[in-house]
Amino acid sequence: MSDRVASDGDAVTTYRAELARSGGTRRPCLRLPDDAALDAGELIRLVLDGDEYHAQVEADASGPLLRGAYDNRRLARSDREGTNRLVEWVRGVDLEVGRSIDVDEVTPGDLYGVRVPGQRAVYTVTHRPDDSLASIAEDLRDQ
Repeated sequence: MSDRVASDGDAVTTYRAELARSGGTRRPCLRLPDDAALDAGELIRLVLDGDEYHAQVEADASGPLLRGAYDNRRLARSDREGTNRLVEWVRGVDLEVGRSIDVDEVTPGDLYGVRVPGQRAVYTVTHRPDDSLASIAEDLRDQ
């Protein structure tokens, strides 16, 4: 079962992130504010223009950031194989480094949306699996 929630609804918390450069590369990344309460290593679902991807939260000396969004959890955890959908999205909306981006916390620790400030988004919220079921799935995957 799923619900739909709007980015401007009471159930969504919006944070202001900054479009930055990823290390010494020219690729864009999202620098997240500390109050977003995301820790390095966390895997989240990330919605870009209505499409859901997977991202791993990373951190550097300046705080938490997202360097990419990928088609599945394995690609998000790997050494960045596959197409980086975050880079594609940034190029598609034609934003430059230093600009602010809205990050919507739809389901804390699980589902987030990224959008250009001033634009509205509607998210489909599926209920995340029980932590014990997710743990069993991860154990099976690692074997």
